[in-house]
Amino acid sequence: MNGQIAWLPLCVGVTAAGLVLSFLAFRRRGVAAGIRVGAWALLPLAAYLTGAVNALWTIGATAVGFVTGLALNPSVWAGIAVAGLSAVLFVVSGVMRGRKLSSGRKLAGKKKAAEAPAGPAGVQPSANKPPAAAKPQPAVAAQKERKTDDDFSDIEELLKRRGIS
Repeated sequence: MNGQIAWLPLCVGVTAAGLVLSFLAFRRRGVAAGIRVGAWALLPLAAYLTGAVNALWTIGATAVGFVTGLALNPSVWAGIAVAGLSAVLFVVSGVMRGRKLSSGRKLAGKKKAAEAPAGPAGVQPSANKPPAAAKPQPAVAAQKERKTDDDFSDIEELLKRRGIS
């Protein structure tokens, strides 16, 4: 099909039209715009003279043939569906694996807590009363509470002044 197209007249015609547009751009928008359009206008003639037109035509024809073969071939669509199913299965297996690992970690943590010694000399803490080490001091608890509320203390004060609570 390459032999049927007369590339020389086509490239010369496109270059001539581009040079006319270059002159018009030079008159209307200035020298820089005219030179830029002239540079673009010379590319078709340069492509013909270097033989790049045939290569570009072959690349374009191959790309178009690939896309039309891809879009119109049912076996290709079946392959795309199988690839999509494969991707979904990878994601599902990753989610299931993540749940298995996290549940395994939780179980290991429970086993370690059950195997830990109950306290000094085997004394079990009372179920009604929490151990003394776990009970925070009131001053320390107030400081921790203030640290977390520092971000919102200004906002809370402003809302209280406006009568909004």
